[in-house]
Amino acid sequence: MTAKNEKAKAKVEQAKGKAKEAAARAVGNESKTAEGRAEKAKGDLRQAKEKTKDAFRK
Repeated sequence: MTAKNEKAKAKVEQAKGKAKEAAARAVGNESKTAEGRAEKAKGDLRQAKEKTKDAFRK
């Protein structure tokens, strides 16, 4: 995958995770809240990886 695809995928994961976490918190579903946090964290890690790659490309 290209760097742009990976960055976009990271943003999508972050957004989905944040939305899932907020929706689950609103209805009091703790397990879904945790799933949302995990998905957001996965997106955060993917984004950090891409930023690190960009730093070494320069």
